[in-house]
Amino acid sequence: MLTETTVPTGEPGRSATPPAAEAGALTDVQSEPPPLVVQFTASPRGARLARRLAVRHMEEWGYPSASDASSAVALVVAELAANAVRHGRVPGRDFGLRLALDTAAGLVRVEVADAASAKQPPATPPSSAPEGESGRGLLLVDALAVRWGSAPRHPLGKTVWAEILITSPTTHD
Repeated sequence: MLTETTVPTGEPGRSATPPAAEAGALTDVQSEPPPLVVQFTASPRGARLARRLAVRHMEEWGYPSASDASSAVALVVAELAANAVRHGRVPGRDFGLRLALDTAAGLVRVEVADAASAKQPPATPPSSAPEGESGRGLLLVDALAVRWGSAPRHPLGKTVWAEILITSPTTHD
Protein backbone atom coordinates (compact mmCIF):
# COMPACT_ATOMS: atom_id res chain seq x y z
CA MET A 1 0.00 0.00 0.00
CA LEU A 2 1.24 3.53 -0.76
CA THR A 3 1.87 5.31 2.51
CA GLU A 4 4.07 8.25 1.58
CA THR A 5 4.69 10.69 -1.22
CA THR A 6 7.65 9.95 -3.42
CA VAL A 7 9.97 12.61 -4.76
CA PRO A 8 11.16 13.05 -8.34
CA THR A 9 14.52 11.94 -9.61
CA GLY A 10 17.03 14.19 -11.31
CA GLU A 11 16.84 12.50 -14.71
CA PRO A 12 16.68 14.59 -17.91
CA GLY A 13 13.22 15.94 -18.62
CA ARG A 14 12.21 15.73 -14.99
CA SER A 15 12.29 18.15 -12.13
CA ALA A 16 15.45 17.77 -10.05
CA THR A 17 14.01 19.75 -7.14
CA PRO A 18 11.42 17.91 -5.08
CA PRO A 19 8.03 19.60 -5.55
CA ALA A 20 7.60 19.72 -1.78
CA ALA A 21 10.60 22.05 -1.55
CA GLU A 22 9.16 24.30 -4.26
CA ALA A 23 5.63 24.76 -3.02
CA GLY A 24 5.42 23.29 0.48
CA ALA A 25 4.98 19.61 1.24
CA LEU A 26 1.57 18.14 0.56
CA THR A 27 1.49 16.68 4.03
CA ASP A 28 2.56 19.94 5.75
CA VAL A 29 -0.72 21.72 5.04
CA GLN A 30 -3.12 20.88 7.84
CA SER A 31 -6.28 22.07 6.06
CA GLU A 32 -5.83 19.77 3.06
CA PRO A 33 -8.24 16.89 2.65
CA PRO A 34 -6.69 13.47 3.22
CA PRO A 35 -5.25 11.81 0.13
CA LEU A 36 -6.92 8.91 -1.61
CA VAL A 37 -4.81 5.75 -1.23
CA VAL A 38 -6.15 2.55 -2.82
CA GLN A 39 -4.85 -0.75 -4.21
CA PHE A 40 -6.26 -2.35 -7.36
CA THR A 41 -5.77 -5.65 -9.12
CA ALA A 42 -3.26 -5.33 -11.96
CA SER A 43 -5.86 -5.82 -14.69
CA PRO A 44 -7.68 -3.65 -17.21
CA ARG A 45 -10.66 -3.66 -14.86
CA GLY A 46 -8.43 -2.39 -12.02
CA ALA A 47 -7.14 0.44 -14.23
CA ARG A 48 -10.70 1.39 -15.18
CA LEU A 49 -11.77 1.38 -11.53
CA ALA A 50 -8.79 3.57 -10.59
CA ARG A 51 -9.88 6.20 -13.14
CA ARG A 52 -13.50 6.11 -11.97
CA LEU A 53 -12.51 6.39 -8.32
CA ALA A 54 -10.20 9.33 -9.11
CA VAL A 55 -13.10 11.18 -10.78
CA ARG A 56 -15.36 10.44 -7.82
CA HIS A 57 -12.70 11.68 -5.41
CA MET A 58 -12.21 14.86 -7.43
CA GLU A 59 -15.97 15.46 -7.09
CA GLU A 60 -15.62 15.08 -3.30
CA TRP A 61 -12.92 17.76 -3.44
CA GLY A 62 -15.28 20.09 -5.31
CA TYR A 63 -14.26 19.44 -8.92
CA PRO A 64 -17.22 18.18 -11.00
CA SER A 65 -16.55 15.29 -13.36
CA ALA A 66 -16.93 17.58 -16.41
CA SER A 67 -14.40 20.13 -15.09
CA ASP A 68 -11.01 20.61 -16.72
CA ALA A 69 -9.24 19.61 -13.49
CA SER A 70 -11.19 16.36 -13.09
CA SER A 71 -10.83 15.49 -16.77
CA ALA A 72 -7.05 16.05 -16.68
CA VAL A 73 -6.66 13.97 -13.52
CA ALA A 74 -8.84 11.21 -15.02
CA LEU A 75 -6.70 11.05 -18.17
CA VAL A 76 -3.43 10.97 -16.21
CA VAL A 77 -4.72 8.28 -13.84
CA ALA A 78 -6.00 6.25 -16.81
CA GLU A 79 -2.65 6.41 -18.62
CA LEU A 80 -0.47 5.68 -15.57
CA ALA A 81 -2.76 2.87 -14.38
CA ALA A 82 -2.88 1.33 -17.87
CA ASN A 83 0.92 1.47 -18.02
CA ALA A 84 1.18 -0.16 -14.58
CA VAL A 85 -1.08 -2.97 -15.78
CA ARG A 86 0.55 -3.39 -19.18
CA HIS A 87 4.24 -2.78 -18.43
CA GLY A 88 4.55 -3.05 -14.66
CA ARG A 89 2.44 -6.08 -13.89
CA VAL A 90 3.99 -8.74 -11.72
CA PRO A 91 1.78 -11.84 -11.27
CA GLY A 92 0.12 -11.86 -7.87
CA ARG A 93 0.87 -8.16 -7.20
CA ASP A 94 -1.55 -5.23 -7.23
CA PHE A 95 -0.88 -1.65 -8.24
CA GLY A 96 -1.53 1.31 -5.99
CA LEU A 97 -3.04 4.73 -6.61
CA ARG A 98 -2.43 7.79 -4.47
CA LEU A 99 -4.17 11.09 -5.20
CA ALA A 100 -3.30 14.16 -3.12
CA LEU A 101 -4.67 17.69 -3.33
CA ASP A 102 -2.48 20.68 -2.52
CA THR A 103 -4.78 23.69 -2.74
CA ALA A 104 -2.04 26.16 -1.73
CA ALA A 105 0.12 25.11 -4.70
CA GLY A 106 -2.90 24.50 -6.96
CA LEU A 107 -1.83 20.93 -7.70
CA VAL A 108 -3.18 17.41 -7.69
CA ARG A 109 -0.45 14.80 -7.40
CA VAL A 110 -1.16 11.41 -8.96
CA GLU A 111 1.04 8.46 -7.99
CA VAL A 112 0.72 4.98 -9.43
CA ALA A 113 2.92 2.29 -7.92
CA ASP A 114 3.61 -1.15 -9.35
CA ALA A 115 5.88 -4.04 -8.47
CA ALA A 116 8.11 -4.06 -11.58
CA SER A 117 11.43 -2.46 -10.61
CA ALA A 118 13.21 -3.33 -13.86
CA LYS A 119 10.72 -1.67 -16.19
CA GLN A 120 11.24 2.08 -15.79
CA PRO A 121 9.43 4.69 -17.88
CA PRO A 122 11.60 6.73 -20.24
CA ALA A 123 13.05 10.03 -18.98
CA THR A 124 11.07 11.89 -21.64
CA PRO A 125 7.96 10.84 -23.52
CA PRO A 126 8.80 8.72 -26.55
CA SER A 127 8.11 10.16 -29.96
CA SER A 128 5.36 8.20 -31.64
CA ALA A 129 4.71 7.74 -35.30
CA PRO A 130 1.32 9.24 -36.23
CA GLU A 131 0.16 5.93 -37.67
CA GLY A 132 1.23 3.93 -34.58
CA GLU A 133 -1.43 2.21 -32.48
CA SER A 134 0.24 2.88 -29.13
CA GLY A 135 2.91 4.95 -27.47
CA ARG A 136 1.01 8.17 -26.85
CA GLY A 137 0.19 7.71 -23.16
CA LEU A 138 3.25 9.48 -21.78
CA LEU A 139 2.79 12.21 -24.38
CA LEU A 140 -0.63 12.88 -22.84
CA VAL A 141 0.83 12.82 -19.33
CA ASP A 142 3.58 15.21 -20.41
CA ALA A 143 1.03 17.58 -21.96
CA LEU A 144 -1.32 17.57 -18.95
CA ALA A 145 1.17 17.58 -16.07
CA VAL A 146 3.41 20.43 -14.96
CA ARG A 147 5.99 17.76 -14.11
CA TRP A 148 6.17 13.98 -13.93
CA GLY A 149 8.68 11.27 -13.24
CA SER A 150 9.31 8.05 -11.39
CA ALA A 151 11.00 6.91 -8.22
CA PRO A 152 12.00 3.47 -6.94
CA ARG A 153 9.91 1.87 -4.20
CA HIS A 154 11.49 -0.25 -1.53
CA PRO A 155 11.71 -3.17 -1.24
CA LEU A 156 10.52 -3.52 -4.86
CA GLY A 157 8.78 -1.69 -7.63
CA LYS A 158 8.46 1.91 -8.69
CA THR A 159 6.09 4.82 -8.41
CA VAL A 160 5.29 6.90 -11.47
CA TRP A 161 3.95 10.31 -10.48
CA ALA A 162 2.53 13.39 -12.17
CA GLU A 163 1.41 16.76 -10.89
CA ILE A 164 -1.52 18.51 -12.53
CA LEU A 165 -2.09 22.23 -12.15
CA ILE A 166 -5.66 23.01 -11.10
CA THR A 167 -7.68 26.06 -10.22
CA SER A 168 -9.85 26.53 -7.18
CA PRO A 169 -13.12 24.60 -7.39
CA THR A 170 -14.96 27.89 -6.82
CA THR A 171 -13.70 29.26 -10.15
CA HIS A 172 -15.46 26.41 -11.98
CA ASP A 173 -12.76 25.51 -14.47
